[in-house]
Amino acid sequence: MSEALEPVFQIQRVYLKEASLEQPNSPAILLVQEQPTVDIQLAVSAEPAAEGVFEVCVSATVQTKIEDKTVFLVECKQAGIFEIRNLPDEQMGPIMGIACPQIVYPYLRANVADLINRAGFPPVHLSEINFQAMYEQQQQTRAVEGTPQ
Repeated sequence: MSEALEPVFQIQRVYLKEASLEQPNSPAILLVQEQPTVDIQLAVSAEPAAEGVFEVCVSATVQTKIEDKTVFLVECKQAGIFEIRNLPDEQMGPIMGIACPQIVYPYLRANVADLINRAGFPPVHLSEINFQAMYEQQQQTRAVEGTPQ
């Protein structure tokens, strides 16, 4: 008689994996009185770290420009290590593409705002993200392109 194993989902650690700030046109660009444009890009990735242990990263790139000159560029990657065991395969994608990023993202938001503020700029607050919608869109894109889930 075999017992069904209990599902395991535990946060092992949340940490700042990478952060960089560039101000390539300072100090001259800081004297310009024009309002900069802001471009924000987000990405989610998940990799196995050990048996039943996964690293999930949420990364953000924030670039502000005045005309064609960069005011600042911030690249930040926040990661979490999660123990995930005894879950059906069809649940692993949503767990790593929705649940884990939802846990990691608030830390990323705080670190990005803090880094920009410490650089002497008003903080850029990343908006809330619907990771379920983002995950579903990625799945639809993969289905259309014929790439594996």
